[in-house]
Amino acid sequence: MFEAFVREVGSGQPADLVRAARRAQAAGFGVLALPGLPLGAVYALSGPALLPPLWVAVLAGLGALLAALVLRLAHSAARDPGQPPARAVLTAALQSGGAPAVPFLLGCTLLAQPPAVVALWALAGLGYAAAWNRVPGWVQAAGPRRT
Repeated sequence: MFEAFVREVGSGQPADLVRAARRAQAAGFGVLALPGLPLGAVYALSGPALLPPLWVAVLAGLGALLAALVLRLAHSAARDPGQPPARAVLTAALQSGGAPAVPFLLGCTLLAQPPAVVALWALAGLGYAAAWNRVPGWVQAAGPRRT
C-alpha cells in the first residue's frame, strides 16, 4: 500500500493524487478512530449509566458541528498557497480524516446504547462521504499552482 501511495503522489497526475489523498484520508481516520473500539468496549463492560435521548441528540449535534469544523479547516489547508500543491492536498486529506472520527469516537463511548451508536456511526459515515467527495475539488484547486 505504501509503494502505491508513493507512486501516486510522485506521478503528478490529478487522478493519482486523488487516490493518494483518499488513502491518506483513510489512514487519518483509522489512526484516530480505531483505538476507540477497544476503549469503548472496555467502558461498556463497566456498566455506564445510559444517556437520555436528548443528551444523545446533543452529542450527535456536537459531533456534526465538530466534523463540519474539521472539514472547514481541511478546506483551508488544501488552499494554502505557501505549500506545494501535493503537500497541501495530502495535508487536507489527513486532516479531513478527523471529520468522521469525531462522531465515530462519540459512538464508541456509547457502545452500551446500540441506537445511539447507530445514529453516531451513521453521522460518521456521512462525514466520511463528505470528506471523500471533497478530495477531487482540492486536487483541482491545487492544479493551477503546478509548474
